[in-house]
Amino acid sequence: MLLALVGACGGGVEIPDSDVSAAERKSCSTLVDALPAEVSDQPRRDTDGSPLGAAWGDPAIVLRCGVDEPEGYDQFASCQVANGLGWFVPDDQIEDQGKDVVMTTVERTPRVEVRVPAEYRPPVPVMVDLGEAIKAHTRLVKRCS
Repeated sequence: MLLALVGACGGGVEIPDSDVSAAERKSCSTLVDALPAEVSDQPRRDTDGSPLGAAWGDPAIVLRCGVDEPEGYDQFASCQVANGLGWFVPDDQIEDQGKDVVMTTVERTPRVEVRVPAEYRPPVPVMVDLGEAIKAHTRLVKRCS
């Protein structure tokens, strides 16, 4: 029985490491420190792996800072804007409400990616809850359309 409890508790949410410059790492670290205790009414969770991320809820909403340009993003891609912060969300995830959402701030550096499980759709409350901290700790490099 004790073995089952230990297995059920597990560690924190795994955050993969990002290959970022020293300046981006510093921005990401200050961003992670400034993130809210709750996102979309979900409490913050412990994480393992990279210190450049955070998680909330179960299933976990997972933020990673210092990510690459997302697959499918190009000059013709549209953005979802919430509170003045632009997010790229792939079209198939917008169209299929049963899919998880992977949204990325493509107009800022370092880029921030947030994975939102389908259970928390629509992702707008997540965008709003994270927006101020992201705007305060990343730099605008271009406006997305």
